[in-house]
Amino acid sequence: MTATTTAAAAIARTYRDYDRPLWQRVLLTREMAIVALVLVVAVVAAATVRGFGQPITVTYLLLDVMPILLIALPMTLIMITGEIDLSVASIVGLSSVLTGVLTAGGLPFEVAAVVALVAGAVCGAINGFLVTVVGLPSLAVTIGTLALFRGLAVGLLGTTAITDFPEFWTSLAKARVGGSNVPVVLFVFLVLLAVFVVLLHFTPFGRGIYAIGLSKAAARFSGVHVERTKFVLFVLAGVISALAGIFYTLRFGSARGDNATGLELQVIAAVVLGGVSVFGGRGAIHGVIAGVLLIGVLSSALRLANVTSDVINIITGALLVLSVVTTSFLAWLRKRRRAPGGTPRVEASTAG
Repeated sequence: MTATTTAAAAIARTYRDYDRPLWQRVLLTREMAIVALVLVVAVVAAATVRGFGQPITVTYLLLDVMPILLIALPMTLIMITGEIDLSVASIVGLSSVLTGVLTAGGLPFEVAAVVALVAGAVCGAINGFLVTVVGLPSLAVTIGTLALFRGLAVGLLGTTAITDFPEFWTSLAKARVGGSNVPVVLFVFLVLLAVFVVLLHFTPFGRGIYAIGLSKAAARFSGVHVERTKFVLFVLAGVISALAGIFYTLRFGSARGDNATGLELQVIAAVVLGGVSVFGGRGAIHGVIAGVLLIGVLSSALRLANVTSDVINIITGALLVLSVVTTSFLAWLRKRRRAPGGTPRVEASTAG
């Protein structure tokens, strides 16, 4: 993703956008359209798919999408800067294997989990170093580390699986709050969600992320430390991916080298579907959460309707393509509408 491509393709947000009433700026957005679509799909599924309306469905739906929800938080910030991280699922697998191998080797589970988190940070730092210091494209770097980290995970454990974990932690990963259908792990996600929302939308660091996505050169002239910002984001992605790997291991009670294979595609599909531009400079976390839930609701309903996983993957892929095409088409329509005799405008950041 070059700077030229980014600058040309990012969706322009202008001061004219802020001429509209507040309710229009809040409700008439792509993110709120995805939120509305989630509600429509959930209502239709509850009315037409047998078993979807059961309260327990909410529990399993949230547990199923939890790794995607966790990793989507740092992935959103990375993609707003115009970069991408394809190695997140391999870090999930590597952290899962490390947790299993160290626990089986006699280390307390808590220590093994901390080591796995540190390993995730190191994996993220390797990605960040190669992108920000060496100057390689993040797409090429993370394709390489995707294979590297997955290879390490499979090499450490082979084709075997470790299934002996403390019952307290495996039960906690699947536990619900009291007699409700709300999984306990949801509160971990909500804490992280609050941190990332504040970081992205209410801090100078977050405004710098948007500025980098719109124009790296302009961001650098404005005092944003572009390389340091990207490096921090890649490290965050590594740590959160490792956390998702530990949860994945505990939830299924199994550490395997091929855990979470292909998860990166679901994360990226949800982030793009949620309104984050693949060219950077645009996106909001509430849209991404809606994108993850949309994929989760669709998958859950289709599984209950006995649709095979291959068909579900086809539908997810089609949604991703449709999302990208729709965004580009709407941008083209907006540009075409404003071009003849339009009033020149100054671009503004999408932050906040």
